[in-house]
Amino acid sequence: MKIHFIAVGGSAMHNLAIALHKKGYKVTGSDDEIFEPSRGRLKKYGILPDNDGWFPERIHNNLDAVILGMHAKEDNPELLKAKELDLKIFSYPEYLFEQSKNKKRVVIGGSHGKTTITSMILHVLNYFKINCDYMVGAQLEGFDVMVKISDETPFMIFEGDEYLTSPIDKRPKFHVYKPDIALISGIAWDHINVFPTFDNYVEQFKIFADLITPNGTLIYCNADKNVNTIGLSARDDIIKKPYSIPEYVIEDGITKLIYKGQKIALKVFGEHNLLNINGARLVCNQLSIDDEAFYSAIISFTGASKRLELVAENEHTTVFKDFAHSPSKLLATNRAVKNQFKNRQLVACIELHTYSSLNEKFLRYYKGCMDYVDIPKVYFNPHTIQLKKLPPVSKDQVKESFGNPKIEVYTDSSELMNDLLKIDWQGKNLLMMSSGNFDGIDISELGQIITGS
Repeated sequence: MKIHFIAVGGSAMHNLAIALHKKGYKVTGSDDEIFEPSRGRLKKYGILPDNDGWFPERIHNNLDAVILGMHAKEDNPELLKAKELDLKIFSYPEYLFEQSKNKKRVVIGGSHGKTTITSMILHVLNYFKINCDYMVGAQLEGFDVMVKISDETPFMIFEGDEYLTSPIDKRPKFHVYKPDIALISGIAWDHINVFPTFDNYVEQFKIFADLITPNGTLIYCNADKNVNTIGLSARDDIIKKPYSIPEYVIEDGITKLIYKGQKIALKVFGEHNLLNINGARLVCNQLSIDDEAFYSAIISFTGASKRLELVAENEHTTVFKDFAHSPSKLLATNRAVKNQFKNRQLVACIELHTYSSLNEKFLRYYKGCMDYVDIPKVYFNPHTIQLKKLPPVSKDQVKESFGNPKIEVYTDSSELMNDLLKIDWQGKNLLMMSSGNFDGIDISELGQIITGS
């Protein structure tokens, strides 16, 4: 099979390209810019394009399919050439579905927690050496790539993103997969550039639940009222399994689940992660893994990349980084760290980086989400706002939106870095939260300096 990727440098796209290369397909690709780690990983497998840019001559009748990434535009010259030649054009979700049509499909959806829940399921399956295909949005310990496609596995695990499928297909990605087993972890308005109202956003999850195959299963978090409403009103021809926070205690800085009177020590913490564990457990039950087996495996789960990821620590300071960027994620992550380390102050920094977070109309939803933080800091780059073609926002607007007089707002990452290094870190933890990179701050290096590790 000969497959060409348009916009091969994307996080999901380059992983799919590698997966197909490992399957023995002839893979080519193009992109106008490819950054690390995509560039290095494509080069490792010998499928990095020789030059950046779009080259219509790479599109020809000998291709079996073209896979179109979200980064490409509708007038992309390679896309236009593929249409002209009447080639099969897939978005990457469509291609994943095509490869899994004859398998049982497990799709994890939700505004938050979907990467972690998918990672937990894969960790448990890997622990028991159960082979499966998968697509997950983070690099996992013990897994070479974030996408695996094969011919022999009986099921595939998908992280079900609600963002758009491709430039020419405006469906949410998770509407493409048609799950046999679906999970919805929670709903908190995001992607306001695509879903202009909260009701419109919630509707996408209702549609997702309705796309479950007959006699399939819906696993849903009934602690979230919007998810609970969807679960209770879902079709009668599917099995419905709600979940909530399991019983637990925190002892000596370690979170422990209570199961049949026994305490099960975990390497992750926070009520959001306890919810994630319960959801992952119910999915694994559907894959013939009982509770005892699940718990024996989950105790070694250390988390997904950038999801409350431990960066550095010493006896009195711990540094974490997290992908949190939406209000609900910030609140859950801040609360988790504060509750886990009750005797330490929390210094937390959030970078406003996404379209939603930099939108002046959406900023008000951040009110109160840093109130668990002892020393709260917010960073944004005005140039990023210009690139997203959004109205400018001021430091004062941002501070007022969070509704916390303690917050310091920065637009210069070097100034933020310098202020962090001036802090006396005795008895304090640092939490760095962003879907970006604070415009060049090396969080690993910062953590090493702060902890002396």
